[in-house]
Amino acid sequence: MIQTLLINLVQILIGFSGGLAVGAGFVAFITVLGIIPRLIQLSKTEPLIKVYSASVMLGLMIGTYFSFADVSLKQPVFALMIWGILHGIFNGMLAAALTEVLNVFPILSRRIHMENYLLLLLMAIVFGKIFGSLFQWTYFVR
Repeated sequence: MIQTLLINLVQILIGFSGGLAVGAGFVAFITVLGIIPRLIQLSKTEPLIKVYSASVMLGLMIGTYFSFADVSLKQPVFALMIWGILHGIFNGMLAAALTEVLNVFPILSRRIHMENYLLLLLMAIVFGKIFGSLFQWTYFVR
């Protein structure tokens, strides 16, 4: 009984420590690259900074819960498509903010000689992320 309790406490401590390490790394990643401040600046929504912070924290907590809980929501395909679109938008915005900060697309377009087709390249990436998320959520999750 006591041995099982001690093992459970050690597992809780290790899991909590690992979660803190990963969370701190994620926050450092977003903070150092300035992704959220750049997104706020580009969207001209400076008064909503607290909403952005709360959204990131709430999203991380809910995502962590759904990652570990055995929850099956059994949603119709239409709801999964909406959920997939939201994931695609999030991934696309994160990738766009990251590349904006790192200045990747201008360098990439010059190297592959597509300076005149930069908009098409961006749209292909955005729609690829959206359709990839939709496919994942409708095919693998359902």
